[in-house]
Amino acid sequence: MAILKIAKLGHPILVKKTNEINNLNEVDLKKIVFDMSETMLDANGIGLAAPQVHLSHRMFLYRNPDIEEAVKINISVLINPLIENISNETEDDWEGCLSIPGMLGLVKRYKHIKYTALDLNGKQIVGEAEGLHARVIQHEFDHLNGILYISRLSHKKAFGYSEEIEKFWKKATNEKPK
Repeated sequence: MAILKIAKLGHPILVKKTNEINNLNEVDLKKIVFDMSETMLDANGIGLAAPQVHLSHRMFLYRNPDIEEAVKINISVLINPLIENISNETEDDWEGCLSIPGMLGLVKRYKHIKYTALDLNGKQIVGEAEGLHARVIQHEFDHLNGILYISRLSHKKAFGYSEEIEKFWKKATNEKPK
């Protein structure tokens, strides 16, 4: 088991586009996925993209919120993913990021997406996701393109420390910024 160092806001790897993995045998993907999984779970995250652990590979993993069980954590891996929205319907919700610890931002995302990618064996995966599942995939996919959620804020005031957001935005007003 290896807990990897997570790149934080300001590190140049977080704003660079990643490279496709053309030959799955060139890198030890199983070790990378194992170490990334351990790192994500140790940091109590729901997703982790390769650039967040200083790798320029076009891949990410995430905990699928639709099939989580109390005793089993289901981690999905997407290699060289592509996503597209199924409808133009969007929703705003609060997001955090392991690379921007302790902060939250209100981000607009598509509610329903389709994704295609490769699995660890090089087989094509095609799926659809809605709600939180779609949000997590879009968030991690953005990392592969050097985009952080803070550039997608619904409103410039909708960003701050999580404890303040919880106290003043979510609980007290339960409304969007004006």
